[in-house]
Amino acid sequence: MTARKTLSISTAESAPAVKKKGRGWEISESRLDALHERAREMRRNPTPAQEALAAALAEVETGGFAFKRQDVIGSAIVDFACKPLMLVIELEGDEDSAFAADRDRSLAEVGYRVERIAAADVLADSAAAAARVSAVMRERYHERRNARGSAGRGRPQRHQGCPC
Repeated sequence: MTARKTLSISTAESAPAVKKKGRGWEISESRLDALHERAREMRRNPTPAQEALAAALAEVETGGFAFKRQDVIGSAIVDFACKPLMLVIELEGDEDSAFAADRDRSLAEVGYRVERIAAADVLADSAAAAARVSAVMRERYHERRNARGSAGRGRPQRHQGCPC
């Protein structure tokens, strides 16, 4: 009998380091391909909460920014990702809280803001959940804009692309 190779969950100590070249992460091509295939399968079979939030996000103001469902960031597959804003929306459900905390920490280390919404809240009122996401997007837009700050001083501030 041959041993079957499976994907394993890395801990914070063994998490791959971010590199600013190539595909950006120190992950083998085969592992990255497996992650992308898994994400593709998850997009094909979304949970009811993911479907509800995706539909509700199409109805709210996002300032021209879009979310990708089940996106791969490093060695994590996230529920919704807006890469220009470096914002991740995770639906809380049945995943292990210790694993989620480790993943959130590794995403924060590379600059992503992780916002968690309970799947039950999305199913109860998807419009309110989408409004919350829209508010977080505005906040994140201004955070990132202010971080760049000094480059535009002395010029009038414009709100191009701002979801406000």
